[in-house]
Amino acid sequence: MSDLCHLTIAEASKLIAQRKLSPVELTSAFLDRIERLDPQINAYLLVLRDEALARARAAEAEIAAGRYKGPLHGIPIALKDIYATKGIRTTGHSALLKDHVPDEDAFTAAVLVQAGAILLGKTATWEFAIGGTSFDLPWPPARNPWNIAHDPGGSSSGSAAAVASGLAMAAMGTDTGGSIRGPAALCGIAGIKPTYGLVSRRGIFPLSFSLDHAGPMCWTAEDCALMLDVLAGHDPLDNASADVAKPDFSGIATPVHGLKIGFARGMTEEAGVEPDVRAALDDALKVFGDLGAEVVDVSLASSLEYADVGTTISRSEGYAIHEHALTHTPEKFGQSFRQRIVPGAFIRACDYVNAMRERTRLIAGIADVMKSVDLIVTPSWVSAAHPLGKGAPMSRTRPSFMRPFNVTGSPALSVCSGFSAAGLPLAMQIVGRPFEDHLVLRAGYAFEQATQWRQRRPQDPAPLSEAAQ
Repeated sequence: MSDLCHLTIAEASKLIAQRKLSPVELTSAFLDRIERLDPQINAYLLVLRDEALARARAAEAEIAAGRYKGPLHGIPIALKDIYATKGIRTTGHSALLKDHVPDEDAFTAAVLVQAGAILLGKTATWEFAIGGTSFDLPWPPARNPWNIAHDPGGSSSGSAAAVASGLAMAAMGTDTGGSIRGPAALCGIAGIKPTYGLVSRRGIFPLSFSLDHAGPMCWTAEDCALMLDVLAGHDPLDNASADVAKPDFSGIATPVHGLKIGFARGMTEEAGVEPDVRAALDDALKVFGDLGAEVVDVSLASSLEYADVGTTISRSEGYAIHEHALTHTPEKFGQSFRQRIVPGAFIRACDYVNAMRERTRLIAGIADVMKSVDLIVTPSWVSAAHPLGKGAPMSRTRPSFMRPFNVTGSPALSVCSGFSAAGLPLAMQIVGRPFEDHLVLRAGYAFEQATQWRQRRPQDPAPLSEAAQ
């Protein structure tokens, strides 16, 4: 049964369309695997066994009647537990909302259900998508399937862990400063932060109105494209939703020969990445060269500039969102969440305005760089995963490669680029021009097809009592 759980969406959807694979059989395999393995991984806050099987039976009947809806029909997925689900508990992984049941679905949740996807459950997150790996919340933090003593990253921690461990075929995450790409990198999967405005955020607990993105996390870039083909579209009730033509995701198998790829060498060296990360990135750039792409160096603004702008904006907006609950019921939040959000109360209006002005300059700067290249490549993360709860390997002087592209709103994809000596995933980030998400995924697909990294899966974890011995 575990073989079914290691199919990609692309593989499973073809079998379902040909009626060689039953959605009920596939969903049952995932539910059984969740029951067996998730007590060690903690990817899920809520598993919807009865609801998932009912939806799978309905999908099977629809397909048998000739009403096949497309590649997501009958595919088992999960949602980060900040996506509203009608009649289903949605908590933000916080005691504040531990009994919260929404009256309607998030726009994206509804779109996925309409496409025939089967919701397995709601996945763990950092508290309201910012709290960090915390042990003082009603549910435990998710663990990294490659080594459950290590962190899966965040904030879309459970979504990444579920996909990596074969507990969901795809999962939705959100990304305000790297919360899709970071856990995707540390868990060795593909995760894309789409162009700002391409995917609706309506019905998702906000963290930062002007930096939040919603997007899919899958085993491959190809599966991310299949998800985005359904998710992308204008939502007039999300005031950040862009009314633009949807990118054409059908051509991601097109070769990358002739593309010009910029390597952000200065930003990479400035961050002081670990040697195995740099070696994997150098190998990845060589792969692109061997595939016929031209690789050149490009110069971006310092990652510290992006970090200052992004942090000032996100903390200001985050505090504005949570101010009432923080001042009236602070005890209902975890310590890590309070430590990260409360500083937003002390950011002056002039600092926020100036950060927004600086953001405009940074957006113009990257647009100018991308006049000469089709894509930009950086590492996704400075190292492999760190031990659970021991702190991220980033700081003010060793900042994120991911936050810059929340500031600019650019589409950015993380794909696995190798493994550390300890067997933990390493990752590369591919960045494109606004609304050229299909080109970003095309490059990720080409890299995955040219390398063997998608053939390597984490071993099923031993029970915690055995792992501790």
